[in-house]
Amino acid sequence: MLSCTAVTLIEQQILDNLMALEASAAKMADANPKPDLLPIFSRLDELARQLPAGAEPDLLHYLHRKSYQKACALLRQRQRGNI
Repeated sequence: MLSCTAVTLIEQQILDNLMALEASAAKMADANPKPDLLPIFSRLDELARQLPAGAEPDLLHYLHRKSYQKACALLRQRQRGNI
């Protein structure tokens, strides 16, 4: 684990996009037309590529595996200073 709990700018942008994805996905059942999630997925991929090689290993793993709920939970914990 990293000893620094601060969320970097890129990580904050990732968290913002993950929360936008959550909000859009929550509206899917009732939305007409359905929201286009591809731009959010593309942006998440782009941001993940911008993370440095020494970034949080779990975060990198979650993003590469598209485990977005886990990535979001990790970043929220770090943002609150719980890790």
